[in-house]
Amino acid sequence: MTPDALEPYADERLRRWRLLLGGGEADGLGLHLHDRDQAMDRALEALYDAERSGGLGASAPSVARWLGDIREYFPSAVVQVMQQDALERLNLRQMLLEPELLAAVEPDVHLAATLLALNRVMPERSQETARRVVRRVVADLERRLAQPTRQAVQGALNRAARQRRPRHSEVDWPRTIRANLKHYQPAYRTVIPEMRVGYGRRRGALRDLILCVDQSGSMAASVVYAGVFGAVLASLPALTTRVVVFDTAVVDLTEDLHDPVELLFGTQLGGGTDINRALAYCQTRLTRPTDSLLFLISDLYEGGNRDELLKRAAALVSAGVQVVALLALSDDGAPSFDHGVAARLAALGIPAFACTPDLFPDLMAAAIQGHSLPAWAAANGVVLARGG
Repeated sequence: MTPDALEPYADERLRRWRLLLGGGEADGLGLHLHDRDQAMDRALEALYDAERSGGLGASAPSVARWLGDIREYFPSAVVQVMQQDALERLNLRQMLLEPELLAAVEPDVHLAATLLALNRVMPERSQETARRVVRRVVADLERRLAQPTRQAVQGALNRAARQRRPRHSEVDWPRTIRANLKHYQPAYRTVIPEMRVGYGRRRGALRDLILCVDQSGSMAASVVYAGVFGAVLASLPALTTRVVVFDTAVVDLTEDLHDPVELLFGTQLGGGTDINRALAYCQTRLTRPTDSLLFLISDLYEGGNRDELLKRAAALVSAGVQVVALLALSDDGAPSFDHGVAARLAALGIPAFACTPDLFPDLMAAAIQGHSLPAWAAANGVVLARGG
């Protein structure tokens, strides 16, 4: 390419560097920004050069204007990052108690988690707006995750229930034909089904599932995802689903599974952690241990009795319960967690790893079918906790 042809690319690089470095003599570029870029620069300066520029100030209207600006000038994914940075760098949590401000934000999982954490101190005038924001987040997650979850889990439940000697009304004819193609009789132009494949009668749920969710602050995004998944899984009649949340106390939110927003507002993010007490409660709700799955969603930092926690986990495994420790159920990657407890759980046969929401349906399917979860993790690029 000629130098003249390369000039627009060079100008664009200078423009991006100018927006990255900020204004003033320090940028060293001497580049003049046009009107739209100046507005973008002011929005970035208010957040990332707050000490020099005075930031966003202490008024809700100025923050609302800033939120409107970044939604106009930046794509949604960038807006969500900037909002999260604003919460952390400028301590805007108190501002989120204002309904006018809440109406201006771009909903995402982290914002929903922040609103849930503020729920107990939120003024009445803001509560309905906060619920609308959380409901938008939940609706978006359900559109993304509900169908893959139902397909993966229902398929796994069906395969787990398949029988080799079904009654006539229980025969799965497509699978039966495929299984008997080698017995095709050309003279009769038909298949002789020496083996019939079918599904067992659905007299009740095939599996019992408990999502036992840590409410400590580091697990905030995981709580949101667990609430949505719990509601989706509760819609499957072949699965009985229970959601239990805990800090130093234990709360069973199963009755709210019909409305994930109500369920999430029943949580109380923050506080301490007593995993042993939570598992003790779950033990009392497991009536069919060998047909039960227990997902402990926690960073494993036990504030209660650690030795009792490990003994209880061993008792669950010995009873036939399939236990999985999810260090996180979010897109944020592996969190800080108690490596010692993770290693002790792994020695009991309880794998510990972080899982993204997109992988969770496949993880559920693998667990229902009794597949090796360490093998599943290796096949999906999931790193087991040390000793797992």
